[in-house]
Amino acid sequence: MERKDVRPEYKWRTTDIFASDEAWEEAFAALDGKLSLSKYRGTLNCAENILAYFKAEEEFSLAAMKVYLYAFLKHDEDVRVTKYNSYLSKVLSLLTRAGAETAFATPELTALPEETLDALIADERLKEYDYMLSRVKASKKYTLSEREEVILAQAGEPLAVAGDVFEMLDNAELNLPEVEFGGKRVQLSHGLFSVVMSGHDRAKREEVFKLYYGAYRKILSTLATTYYGNVKTDIFYKTVRGYDSSLQKALFEEDVDASVYERLVNSVSKATPILHRYMALRKKLLGYEEMHMYDIYPSLVADAELKLTFEEAFDLCLRGLAPLGEEYLSLFRKGREEGWIDVEETEGKRSGAYSIGIYGNHPFVLLNYQKTTHDVFTIAHEMGHSLHSYYSNSAQPYAKSDYKIFVAEVASTVNEVLLLKYLLRTTEDLNLKKYLLNYFMDMIRTTLFRQTQFAEFEERAHALAESGEPLNKDNLSEIYLELNKKYYGDAVVHDEEISFEWARIPHFYRSFYVYKYATGITSAICIANRILSEGERAVEDYKRFLKGGCSSDPVSLLKIAGADLTTEAPFNAAMAEFEAALREFESLS
Repeated sequence: MERKDVRPEYKWRTTDIFASDEAWEEAFAALDGKLSLSKYRGTLNCAENILAYFKAEEEFSLAAMKVYLYAFLKHDEDVRVTKYNSYLSKVLSLLTRAGAETAFATPELTALPEETLDALIADERLKEYDYMLSRVKASKKYTLSEREEVILAQAGEPLAVAGDVFEMLDNAELNLPEVEFGGKRVQLSHGLFSVVMSGHDRAKREEVFKLYYGAYRKILSTLATTYYGNVKTDIFYKTVRGYDSSLQKALFEEDVDASVYERLVNSVSKATPILHRYMALRKKLLGYEEMHMYDIYPSLVADAELKLTFEEAFDLCLRGLAPLGEEYLSLFRKGREEGWIDVEETEGKRSGAYSIGIYGNHPFVLLNYQKTTHDVFTIAHEMGHSLHSYYSNSAQPYAKSDYKIFVAEVASTVNEVLLLKYLLRTTEDLNLKKYLLNYFMDMIRTTLFRQTQFAEFEERAHALAESGEPLNKDNLSEIYLELNKKYYGDAVVHDEEISFEWARIPHFYRSFYVYKYATGITSAICIANRILSEGERAVEDYKRFLKGGCSSDPVSLLKIAGADLTTEAPFNAAMAEFEAALREFESLS
């Protein structure tokens, strides 16, 4: 389908940002001329000057994010359009220059004596910036001189090249072979791999599994070198800034205590026997003498997909999210009625789904909606992100509006859990109920267990490199295979090919990101259960979390909603959910 053929109500309204391309070009030209923040260099030594700088930087950032958002959305409508590729490149270049021009600010602020910073944090004129300034104070020992910070800002682009190389190898030069599929010869792709792995043709799964990982095997040494380059970049940053490890640096930047990460890994490790039990049940129900890694993806329940139109799926989400109250539902409806969502898959449109929100504009959601259960849940998920941004931006000043990545997946997953529990409560179709239980178990398996497995891999790889041991295809594959055996147990044949899986994970180029998916679903399960059991009081606490932005550290904000990650309770609750779903599924099978 071409974009011109899509109904207007199924397209997002970029005119809510700029009325036309010409208006964008005028705004960009004006913005380019406003990049004059360096005049504040050397002045950040008193509340008056610091406030003036913050307000000037905020004015520039608000305007910059607006031109970025428009260019980003127009680019994703059709990635083939040169004009919008150019728009996006120009904005990104401007933002890079802005980063270099403002690199003086953090060193100047951190150079202030602690007692001065304490006074600034307590100053009512700087109340909007108190959390930011508290983080400046905490980062004093990790901040370099102004000149060194400028160098690091300018080095950001070349030091990110490992990720660019991986993206090129993975998307353009993997040389995946052709396969027979749907009655014709087609090029194997990442998308087709996922489709086949979820399908019920076992011979085709085995064939595609081996072909797919065979392509990675051919360039495994190159991919190992590329990943090692990414790890060395992390080590460079942690060393020059004086952190003890790359993991410590990543946790500090999110204002998350290391004990939260350790508690996640330890709790999930203790619960792997439950996953082993699920794998054994899967093997039994499939009736296989040997169950391979290419057998863990298909649903155990056939012919139970929710095949709904977008309107039907959206209304189902509203019913499922009713426990969140009418205010939340009215904002959810606003997304459909006021041009937040781009629904249809069209030629040249970016694949997948996301939500993006900036201060001063309503959020936008990209979908490529198909009549599948997964895409029904995707509506709830992405609108969860959007309403988190909406609440945060509405309740907080700009300086405190952008919530940490650590909590970014919580609101989206709360919506998914509430929708799933609604369906489980209301369906009278036994087959659908079994399908949904299987869906829930696989959600927890892939988001909690699998992402923690990924996190352990990253931690071990970084620790090995930090000890002076070079990373290569052999030791990386050995680490990964050992972890795969730990997580999936003896019911699965750990095919040689799975030891290469590390080589295809894009998130490994955003180091120590994946564990946040695991803490996110843990928190979401805990919060959703509290909402369903306690009602309005829990909903009000949850909204306080949604409105929290970055007014405090993310772990403290989650405590408000009832997910205290400083204890084992949320982790135990998530594992109890998995075991309960498994037990019910076993009883119905």
